Parts: sequence; structure tokens; C-alpha cells
Amino acid sequence: MNTNNDIQYKQLIMDDVREGLLDYFNRFQEVRKVWRVIENKRVLIEHPFTEEMGKREKDALIMGHFAECIRKEGCVFVALYQNKVIAFATLPYAFFGSRNQYVNIAEFYTSYEFRGYGIGKNLFAQCAKQGKEWGAEKLYISSHSAEETVAFYRSVGCVDAIEINQQLAEKEPYDIQMEYSLE
Repeated sequence: MNTNNDIQYKQLIMDDVREGLLDYFNRFQEVRKVWRVIENKRVLIEHPFTEEMGKREKDALIMGHFAECIRKEGCVFVALYQNKVIAFATLPYAFFGSRNQYVNIAEFYTSYEFRGYGIGKNLFAQCAKQGKEWGAEKLYISSHSAEETVAFYRSVGCVDAIEINQQLAEKEPYDIQMEYSLE
């Protein structure tokens, strides 16, 4: 696969939102190690499990979060291969932080078979560009604690968040709270 020619990127509009949009998308992730805070230190520990997303969960995400994000002036970016969604990122238009400096990448996934081709980096760049256009200073990410997921975010320049969004941290207590400077 020549990703430069075979992958298209698109920002969804409401007309694109329909059940089945993510039928081709494969959320599968085999996690072996995760980051945890033990005795006030972040350590990488063995904790094997798999993550998957079934059709019902995918359709609920589309009809719920995707639709709401677009309705409220946020963005849903997708990567398409043969007109099928293989990766997506959602960036709700909702500022927070002590100076309203953050916008949150709420959902960010690349289909299992398409990881390692730079697709996630391209979607992340689209989120960064949009956040900057909106006037945000930083992107906020409540990252899955899997070793590979955190490594991806670090590879694109994310660091530990200076301000913690307590609502997001409480919703997913094992997530790693990160940020990316848009300045």
C-alpha cells in the first residue's frame, strides 16, 4: 500500500454521519504493558488485555459523539482507504483550562491493519491545525495508558499535562493526561 496515494483525509459533515460508517474500522489492540502510578512514580507494568469495539459500540459513537461534535461546531476528521474509514479523530469545540487554553482530542484511533503508516500523525496534525485556527494554545489528550499509545503521543510532541482536566481524569482514572503546545 502506498499511503501517499491510497489514503484520503476528510472532515465529516452531518450528511456523512450514519450507522455503519465505521464497519470497516478495526479497533483491535493487544495491550501488553501499561503505565501506572505506583508510590508516586509512573512505571510501566505488565497488564495484558485486548481492546476491541463491536458494531453496536461503533454505531453509538457515530450517532452520539460524532453527531454531537459536528452539531456543536467541533470537527471529526477521518482517514479513508477505498472510501472506508480506517482512522478518525474528534475535536469538540469546547475550551477549558484556567485560561481556556485547551481543546480536547476526545477520540483518536487508527484501524489495527493501518497502524505504522503515519496516518495517526496526519490526523494529529489536522487536529493541531484546527485547534490553532480556533485560537487554542494547547491540545489536551486523555491517553489510553497502553505503552504503544503513550509512545505515539510522545512521538508527535505531547508531554504530561500541566493542568489536569479533573472530569476527564475521573472518567478514565488510568489514562495518562497529556498536552501538545500549539504555539
